[in-house]
Amino acid sequence: MSSSDFMEQLNHKALSLLQGDADKIEKLIEVQMENLATRKCPLYEEVLDTQMYGFSREVDFAVRTGLVEEAVGKEILSKLERNLAVLYEALNVKG
Repeated sequence: MSSSDFMEQLNHKALSLLQGDADKIEKLIEVQMENLATRKCPLYEEVLDTQMYGFSREVDFAVRTGLVEEAVGKEILSKLERNLAVLYEALNVKG
């Protein structure tokens, strides 16, 4: 295996792991959207905020090490942030 093949494999693996973690956060957001009746659950909001912070650190690490292109990392993170903003907006309207 050449070094470029190895790097491509690492890049693919890093992106796959990031997408898997993003999917888990997305699922947390979806569950909360489905249960807007549990409006002000500070613990749930804390979990989401903590997950988002940790994920942003993962993306930053992957970008800084060259495993993921900055634009790709920002796009994954931006999508989650938009979905989280929609959730918080819905919670504020519901409340």
